[in-house]
Amino acid sequence: MIINKRLLAHVAVLTASLIYGANYTIAKAIMPSLIAPFGFILVRVVVAGTLFWLLALWPAFRQPVARKDWPRFILCGLLGSSLNQLAFFKGLSYTLPIHASLMLLTIPICVTILAALLIHERITWLKVAGLACGISGALLLIGMPEQNNYANATNIVLGDALVLFNAFSFACYLVIAKPLMRIYHPIVVVRYMFTFGFFFVLPFGFKEFSQVSWEAFQLPDWLALGYVAVFTTFLAYILMNVPLKILAATTVGAYIYLQPVFAAIISMIFFGETLTWTKVISAVLIFAGVYLVSYIPKQQSVKEKV
Repeated sequence: MIINKRLLAHVAVLTASLIYGANYTIAKAIMPSLIAPFGFILVRVVVAGTLFWLLALWPAFRQPVARKDWPRFILCGLLGSSLNQLAFFKGLSYTLPIHASLMLLTIPICVTILAALLIHERITWLKVAGLACGISGALLLIGMPEQNNYANATNIVLGDALVLFNAFSFACYLVIAKPLMRIYHPIVVVRYMFTFGFFFVLPFGFKEFSQVSWEAFQLPDWLALGYVAVFTTFLAYILMNVPLKILAATTVGAYIYLQPVFAAIISMIFFGETLTWTKVISAVLIFAGVYLVSYIPKQQSVKEKV
């Protein structure tokens, strides 16, 4: 039997998108009712960091790090696995899963803004239009009050703002980490990102972690905790990066647009979250914004491939 490697690569990326999409609802099920956001992040960083260090048993995932690169690795730990995740999980504890998933789609928009500010990348009229659409969609989602039956959504405006800050922080990480990705294997980069991130998360997460009543956890709660720590943080990363050897980066990146779809379906089925016109219009604006800022003219695309 001949296995189609491209098909398997697509299945892997699709699975990763489903894992990420379900993460919003699954994490929300036990947070903050059973475990506070910062304590949750500490568990996530420790478990994922340990698993990525276990991968170092394979020679392919071991590389010496140049002394000049250590400051950049430390900054990646601050931006990529601590500051952004602290903001994301705190925001998710306040807002709705669909809101959080849509806010994360603003990452390409944030990257465009940072690229213009830090490396003076040219801003075209298409990108200006994209920024306007994306920012308008995010502001509409944050500013429009709505009725919901999700008991844990206690402060949607603050929650959305924190998730938006998380998107900006992660965009900073992408810009900072890009030079490292050219030199080191992505798993090496993320291993040190979680290692340094642990020291940034520990002061915030230790108190909340120590206050968790573990005896209150039932089997579904343990499964939810394990899902976020292992599947979302570790497995999904592998599933998104391994296919890059077969599929184009733009193809893999396009699957991010499925995450809000999965998040919305799962949240509506299991928690009764409603799909309002505000969410639909915000989603259209954000999707349009991401498309416009990511659009590469055909002529330029051919030149980049050459």
